Amino acid sequence: MDMRQLALEEAALKALADAVGDRLKEVKAQMQKQLETSGVSRVEAALPDGTKVATISRTTPKPEAMVTDQALFLQWVRKHSPANVTSRLVTEVRPAYQAALLAEMTAAGVAQWADKETGEVHDVPGVEIRATRGRTHSVRPTDGGREALAAAWRDGRLAHLGLPQITAGGAS
Repeated sequence: MDMRQLALEEAALKALADAVGDRLKEVKAQMQKQLETSGVSRVEAALPDGTKVATISRTTPKPEAMVTDQALFLQWVRKHSPANVTSRLVTEVRPAYQAALLAEMTAAGVAQWADKETGEVHDVPGVEIRATRGRTHSVRPTDGGREALAAAWRDGRLAHLGLPQITAGGAS
């Protein structure tokens, strides 16, 4: 294949990918809104003939402990575990200790730490348990779902979705 042919193919594929990507973002946002407002957590995607091609599932991120106020957290660690504070030009909690503490708090589901020697439970200032990612959903094709969708696309059975305009050089 010559370079001009490759250039044309790459330009065409890039234009198609951009058009599909832009529409995918819009549809994904609409689907997420529908999932959240309806309370539905799972939807089956099927072709007009009823062939199941994918499952759309709402996901909810798991909350985890995170430092929200570095100064308060550092002050607390200085008091309760000073060996895990390092001083340089910047004073900070040792990263391994911070990761271990946050993992413990994530597992417990609370911003508290239990001293293993005394059994005393401490609230840890500067740390909160919160979701780290926004809610989203996943699309899992069924076995043969991709192939069925490709065939439906080629045969025009998805024309009602308004997708074919991307093959005519752009959005209409």
